[in-house]
Formats: sequence, C-alpha cells, structure tokens
Amino acid sequence: MFGIRLMSSAVLVVLALVFLLGGGPLLGAAMLALSLIACRELMRACSVETDGKFGALEGVCDGGIVLYYLAMVLTGEFRLGAGCLTLLFLALLFLYVFRFPRYDAQQVATAFFCAFYPSVLFCFIYLTRELEHGVYLVWLIFISSWICDTCAYLAGMAFGKHKLAPVLSPKKSVEGAVGGVVGSAAVGALFAALLLAPAAGRTDVIWPVALIGAVGAVISQVGDLAASAIKRNHGIKDYGKLIPGHGGVMDRFDSVLFTAPVIYYLSVLLL
Repeated sequence: MFGIRLMSSAVLVVLALVFLLGGGPLLGAAMLALSLIACRELMRACSVETDGKFGALEGVCDGGIVLYYLAMVLTGEFRLGAGCLTLLFLALLFLYVFRFPRYDAQQVATAFFCAFYPSVLFCFIYLTRELEHGVYLVWLIFISSWICDTCAYLAGMAFGKHKLAPVLSPKKSVEGAVGGVVGSAAVGALFAALLLAPAAGRTDVIWPVALIGAVGAVISQVGDLAASAIKRNHGIKDYGKLIPGHGGVMDRFDSVLFTAPVIYYLSVLLL
C-alpha cells in the first residue's frame, strides 16, 4: 500500500508541475475537472440522489460549475462568478418546484453545498496563479497543506501526547498540529528566500511568506478535519477510489481546498 501511495504522490507532483507552470486556461480546465469530480464524490457521500445514480440535481450542479469556471477563467470577474452561482441556486429551486415532491429542501440545499464547496475553493488555485508572481505564490497553497501534513505527522510521531480532535481524527495531536504550522512557515520562508525574493527583486517578502505559510497551515488542518467530519456523518472511509492509495479527489485535496482562498487573499494583502 505504501508503494502505491508513493507512486500516486509522484504522479500528482508531476501533474501539479505541468498544470501550475502552464497556468492560464490549462490550469483552469484542470480545476474545472477536479471540481466536477469532487462535486460528484460529495453528492455520493451525502446521498443527494437517493438511488445513487446520476440525476437532475447533479446535472444542474455540473452545468452551474462549468458556467462558473467559464466566467472566472475568461474574465476573472468575481461579480460574474457570483452571478453564475446565483443562477445555479435559482436553477436548483426551479427543479425543486417543478419536480416536487421528487426532491425535498434538504436535498436541494445539500446539492448546492456539494457544488459550491469544491468549485469555488479550487478556483482560488487558478486565481492565485494569475496574480503577479503567481507562478511562485501558487506553490504556497501546497506548502501550507501538503508540507504541513508531513511535518504534522512527523512531529506527532515524535512528540504527540495531546489529542487535537479525538472524535474526528484520533491520531492527530496538538503537538503535531504545532509542528505542521512551524514546518510550513519554515519551508515557506526558505521557498521565498530561494525563489520568490530573487524573482520579485525584493527581500522583504520572506517574513510575510512565512506568516502566510503558518496561517495557511492552521486553515489546512481545519479543512482536513471538515472533510473528515462529513465522512463521519455519512459513515464512509473514503470519498472515492480515483487516486490509488489516497482515495478520491476530496480525500487528497481536502486541506488544499481550505488553504487556497486564504493564500490568495493574504498574498493580495501582504505581498
């Protein structure tokens, strides 16, 4: 299992390099694909369609996600993106009314949640890449999530004594969480010193990037626990089987999703 997980991780790193370095519509298309897959995983986990098959709710959500990404990739306008999400919400209500009583209010609300959660948060990876020096800044999203996860695991193994969330994730410790934050800040500062500072032509970015890495690491751990909570609520182990050794898209990118908007806004504010 470890070998399969390691190989999958290597493939993910290579794909990340291709799409993040390419940026533009290529990255936008990748985020759209991940959003559609993640939405499907969430809808299956939450049993939105009671028969477990592709249904009208999922079809409307897929259409709304595609429309949202077209607006964001082609224009980058948050107002147009918000408008597309509003249209998605209205379309779900139309379906609710004209297919009544096929769907209840809880199904419709959950469907909107399943569409909004991954699509909007994944889009911030694309938006961060589009910032000035975004080809460097976008990596802070993954430093704050994947590096944090590794450092938290190592620190937890070495020093972990106090449970962080004993019901949701019994193996996570407070000491591990602190180690993840410290490790993410340190790697972020090193990344800024070696790559971002020379590219930007300024050295005053190192400490802000360390702070961004630390804050992102805190948020990433909340994202991980939030995705775990949904799985606990619905009695499932993994969201899917797309990525061998990791599970589904939501299993691998749960912390990244929460980190992406935080890195985007902190980069805009501090850099």
